[in-house]
Amino acid sequence: MGEQFLTATFYAPFASFGGLAVGERRSSERYPTRSMLIGLLGAAVGVDRADDPAQQALAQGYHFAVGIFAAGRSFTDYHTAQMPSRGKTRYATRREELAAPELNTVLTSRDYRSDFLAGLAVAAAPGAPYTLEELAAALRAPHYTLSLGRKSCVFGLPLEPALGEYADAPAALAAVWDARGSNSEKSKLFKALASRPAAPPQMVMDTALVPPGLNHTIEFLRDQPLSRQRWQFALREVAVLHPQGAAS
Repeated sequence: MGEQFLTATFYAPFASFGGLAVGERRSSERYPTRSMLIGLLGAAVGVDRADDPAQQALAQGYHFAVGIFAAGRSFTDYHTAQMPSRGKTRYATRREELAAPELNTVLTSRDYRSDFLAGLAVAAAPGAPYTLEELAAALRAPHYTLSLGRKSCVFGLPLEPALGEYADAPAALAAVWDARGSNSEKSKLFKALASRPAAPPQMVMDTALVPPGLNHTIEFLRDQPLSRQRWQFALREVAVLHPQGAAS
């Protein structure tokens, strides 16, 4: 028997998958991070970011796999931001920073990916706080507005969540690709993006979803949420699978 997965399509004209933030630079990973995907589910079902117990239940309750159909092109945007003068004062929140008596203007950079297209497969772990059916309904009618990374990265296509039973996560992602012909506009977009130069297509997933005996490499990301309020994340292993014949 197979395993039940919730699948969806991700497309956005602009996407950003936050990496480590150092100084004025806000980088982006190549694919959606685990913390972003957990945040997406939380926004859909209406879990507040400050609700640590509910956030931890989401973080422990699901496994994710992403199939990168079009990696997009990376670019950097520049912003100005107001920051207090450096000194001994420590600020707990952005609100406190903006209330400082003296503010300076700094230049910051943020990395994005344009025309990112991917498939998502979600499997529920034992004790998951929501069933996959509940998550699918929430993605169709989310409590909060959903985005592919930052709030400015709005989705360009409906996510089209669906439930199905598949042999494994790669089979679930293959089904998302095969379903591209079900919508004419979606089919045109898939075809247009697939014709653009890009890195070899990949699948990235939690190590728990890798089928036995399937070759893969391991990357390390600090994207396992520990506390949303303190913005702390743990290091984890990510399995990277390349299609047969693609460069690794």
